[in-house]
Amino acid sequence: MAWYPAATRMELQPESDAQAAIRPTQFILHSIAAPWTARRMYEYWRDSSNLESHFGLGYDGDLGQYIGTETRADANYQANRRPDGTGAVSVETASNLQHTDPWTDRQVEQLIRLGVWLHQRHGIPLRMCRTASDPGYGYHRLHAAWSSGGTACPGDARVRQFKNVVFPGIVARASGQSQEDPMPTVINETQEGGPVLEAGKYKQLAMANDAALLQGPCAYSATAYATVKGQAGTRVTMRFQDYHLTTKHRSHDLPIDCGTIGANGVLNVAVTRNGVLDTNEVLRVEILADRAASVTWRVLRALRWSA
Repeated sequence: MAWYPAATRMELQPESDAQAAIRPTQFILHSIAAPWTARRMYEYWRDSSNLESHFGLGYDGDLGQYIGTETRADANYQANRRPDGTGAVSVETASNLQHTDPWTDRQVEQLIRLGVWLHQRHGIPLRMCRTASDPGYGYHRLHAAWSSGGTACPGDARVRQFKNVVFPGIVARASGQSQEDPMPTVINETQEGGPVLEAGKYKQLAMANDAALLQGPCAYSATAYATVKGQAGTRVTMRFQDYHLTTKHRSHDLPIDCGTIGANGVLNVAVTRNGVLDTNEVLRVEILADRAASVTWRVLRALRWSA
């Protein structure tokens, strides 16, 4: 068994002794759809269910461990333990009843620390799981084989956080302890012109004659710039979008208020995003003005790390 020193040990019995051993190769994140503390999760699994995760994380960052990470837990369906003896380490996290809320800052910090420890302790590779059995990091709904009947867990907001904050945070901290960091590809694209903006309608801000800024698999840090011309006082908003080329699923970020066009009829805007893209997933950016306007110049500057 392996016990994480920074978690409070709340050992579940008989599961901890009776369940089969695993060789941990994955870390899968869940939302429990209840605003529970780590202690309350322990009590629920002890008294009311024979399903459990290795860890439980409350809103305030209270982290409990219920089973050693080299023992099977039952939260990940076919990833619990595979025929070759490999399996996933799982963490349940407090959420609202619909698991639509984001992780708190304290939860994010604990997830990053735990993810780094699992890399150091078990050698889980610093990549997102490309298939249901591929070693790496993921979230419950990432692969169908990780749930028995389909799931939205951990919710859209937390999937975005995983891609943009949690997983990049794990990679950054774990990589900082290595002798040599991977070198990113530097992207610098400048394009004259751009879309004509109808009042109140988002338009994609294409770069290099492509709707996408970047395509995965990769980690990235990207800033999109635009010069917008129009009537003074026109307000401009931008938002990023993850788009999966295979499933056609779109996931929009919250809009970013870029300000209003000045008396000279010009506004220069810039928006930045750091994150991770899966295979066949692309990053796009959209722009909106509340009155008719036009984009006259656009620039992309980015660092891209291949997955």
